[in-house]
Amino acid sequence: MENLKKIRLRGLHKRFGANEVLRGVDLDVEEGRSLVVIGGSGTGKSVLLKCILGILCPDRGSIEIGGRDIARQTPADRKFVTGQTGMLFQGAALFDSLPVWENIAFRLIYAENKPRREAKQKALDCLSQVGLAPEVGELAPAALSGGMQKRVSLARAIASDPQILFFDEPTTGLDPIMADVINNLIVERVKALGATAVSITHDMASARKIADEIAMLYQGRIIWRGTPEEIDNSDNPMVDQFVHGRAEGPIQMTLRRR
Repeated sequence: MENLKKIRLRGLHKRFGANEVLRGVDLDVEEGRSLVVIGGSGTGKSVLLKCILGILCPDRGSIEIGGRDIARQTPADRKFVTGQTGMLFQGAALFDSLPVWENIAFRLIYAENKPRREAKQKALDCLSQVGLAPEVGELAPAALSGGMQKRVSLARAIASDPQILFFDEPTTGLDPIMADVINNLIVERVKALGATAVSITHDMASARKIADEIAMLYQGRIIWRGTPEEIDNSDNPMVDQFVHGRAEGPIQMTLRRR
């Protein structure tokens, strides 16, 4: 029996003026699986994520979440997506004016109308799940290191027990040790929730750690997909160049012609 596709994209196109960023993306993510989309800067990874989240409206194509096509992005569609998802943003995106616990509980209080005491307890529980003490909840985000801010952002992403988690460059700006700590926490929390996960990154160490499958986006299309174990022998010159960080190769030649 075929596994349920939690996310299903077909023929997704998005352009900005003359710049065609997505050129017919087809992509499936099975329920309970972790997919990492890799690709260089400017290849459309963030645009793809924003289309799935409903932040951008695709020019054409379908986006199905749990069998529901949300590409039209009606208010009901956006509410449906918001209720299913949690997000870890690239720069943590914490509110400077709120203490850490209220950052984590923000959605619970202001979207789900949870009592503040109940929401705060949930926030402290989530802090514990990402390895931070309850006292951290009373601090301002500015008092935290970059790694702690990422942990708080992860705690906020899981606070509403989402069915789908999105991670936007989760290890950007972190040293290798803290990046590995964040990667481990992502793996643990995704498994604990039984969630479906979609991440975008150019960090291959992160991709190998958190992915069940990896897909590469290049020139607006998915050009390869496979497991972390398969990526070193992809037989795709663009994938091989990207994975091994080589300056010379077909991707560079494409850039030179522009």
